[in-house]
Amino acid sequence: MSDSCKRFKILSLNISEKKGVQKKPVAEMELKPDHGIMGDAHAGDWHRQISLLAEEDIETIKGKGIEIHFGDFAENITTEGVDLSSLAVGTRLFLGDAEVEVTQIGKECHQHCAIFHTVGDCVMPRKGIFVKVMKGGKITCESECYL
Repeated sequence: MSDSCKRFKILSLNISEKKGVQKKPVAEMELKPDHGIMGDAHAGDWHRQISLLAEEDIETIKGKGIEIHFGDFAENITTEGVDLSSLAVGTRLFLGDAEVEVTQIGKECHQHCAIFHTVGDCVMPRKGIFVKVMKGGKITCESECYL
């Protein structure tokens, strides 16, 4: 890795075994190409294998008087130190030994989440990103991350 790479941190890794429920923190994840996160309900051979959301964006909702925990926005990976929504589709991120590629910025929210109904806003549709796994590997919150 060169010194010109942008480093960032993983604050939380989150999965759910079923779709439509909040994700819960886990100690590590195994990422698999053409699949996503082993054991996560949203894994599969499609372009939105993993979702990421920055803690900096989550903080904007916390300021509206609601208690929020990692995974409440259904993000798989909560980051710190990188403006995820400013990354271009096709950007590669390196998470430990794994490599992922940005495939989508934000998403349309057809049936607003509980957070939106409580405070009238949700950052995931604007600030969250989706990636697909290009190179597999295990990651933890201590994994070295950069783009």
